[in-house]
Amino acid sequence: MPPKPMEPLARKLMKGVIAVEVLGVLGAYALFHRMNNSSEFRNTMSNRFPSVLEVYYRSNEWAGVYGTRERDQEAWAAKRH
Repeated sequence: MPPKPMEPLARKLMKGVIAVEVLGVLGAYALFHRMNNSSEFRNTMSNRFPSVLEVYYRSNEWAGVYGTRERDQEAWAAKRH
């Protein structure tokens, strides 16, 4: 029985979709790791992408990690003065 002509294309597409998903997960982890370790980076994110920073704060609060937002606001206010 001859192979179906769409099978190799479907396999390549599936590998591509999986590769994009893995890269997305790794990118999200890298962004979270950097935001989790650097108040300065969170300040940059606050200026450039405030919605992303809000998701970071809310996910931390959902996970039971409170006070990060308040500490950041205090530190940033102290630097301005």
